[in-house]
Amino acid sequence: MKFNPDYSNKESLLSLYQKPLLELVFEAATIHRKYHNPREVQMSSLLSIKTGGCPEDCGYCPQAARYHTDVDAEGIMKVEDVLEQAKNAKSNGSSRLCMGAAWREVKDNRDFDKVVEMVQGVNDMGMEVCCTLGMMSENQAKRLKNAGLFAYNHNLDSSKEFYSDVISTREYEQRLDTIDNARKAGISVCSGGIIGMGETEEDRIGLLMSYMEMENPPESIPINALVAVEGTPLEDQKPIEQWELIRMVATTRIAFPNSIVRLSAGRTKMSMEAQALCFMAGAGSIFAGDKLLTTPNPEFNEDKEMFSILGLVAKESFADGEQPTTNPDPILIEKKRIAAEREAAYLKAKQNKSNKSFTPRTVTKVDTLDG
Repeated sequence: MKFNPDYSNKESLLSLYQKPLLELVFEAATIHRKYHNPREVQMSSLLSIKTGGCPEDCGYCPQAARYHTDVDAEGIMKVEDVLEQAKNAKSNGSSRLCMGAAWREVKDNRDFDKVVEMVQGVNDMGMEVCCTLGMMSENQAKRLKNAGLFAYNHNLDSSKEFYSDVISTREYEQRLDTIDNARKAGISVCSGGIIGMGETEEDRIGLLMSYMEMENPPESIPINALVAVEGTPLEDQKPIEQWELIRMVATTRIAFPNSIVRLSAGRTKMSMEAQALCFMAGAGSIFAGDKLLTTPNPEFNEDKEMFSILGLVAKESFADGEQPTTNPDPILIEKKRIAAEREAAYLKAKQNKSNKSFTPRTVTKVDTLDG
């Protein structure tokens, strides 16, 4: 079922969202138990592999270069450091690693080559790999798929109507194009939104309608509550009530029975009881670890204690799809071959020079005209 046909238009979906909360949660729990194991919740880890310095103007984001926040711009992480972080996350119970880079769009350069190597390495560990790197082309998506990428995250954030109130440096259609490129490459799509940015209830429903209009809705739909960060345009935005997040999770679960609803940013403001209602209402994933890119998040031990109290179990990797194959990357292979040839030529020249048998090439003098 791509989406629930009982709520296939904006009016019926809004009416669902506005139901009495306990009735809404009960309906969502019924749907959730029909399509998913209600005790299983995936523990995922989110790692910022390239932080800050983004040229976009997303009003909620502390990584935008134009805002004065506590986030300092950092270059891309080393491949070996990312793999070490992945090992730690896996040992703490995470079955999925999402790597985020503060880029507007993917560039075909050495940094992207490193991302390809990261994807290869994490997939070979037996973890699901998700990336959120900004806009990407179909060819770039194919490279990531070839490396073993399981999912690509690209949030729509809100309704098309409200989107321009928050972001002006990227069009809504460009986000849809990136999702299409991931689809064409055979990559699972993770796409959701943020509530609490000043949008109306109709905007929240408009976000879900955007997914209903897709040929294939996302396999994963993260629901985030705004974490207002000092220095961003939304720094003074009043935090939403935790009941609003529960309501959004429940509505999303009912609207998209097959999708994984991911309880994402904003959990630090929620009591364990409120989180329990989210799990009952259909949330099937959380981000574990002390940070969500650059904002606070509950620690692993807190989540393990919560799982124990609520009787939840961590979902295994690839429970919702086959593990992608890690294939050699032709571009990386060629670049490494060229680099090896250059290194060999350098060492040979260095050896010849030390043996005093090195002869520098002759430069022919060319007459020039003055003035």
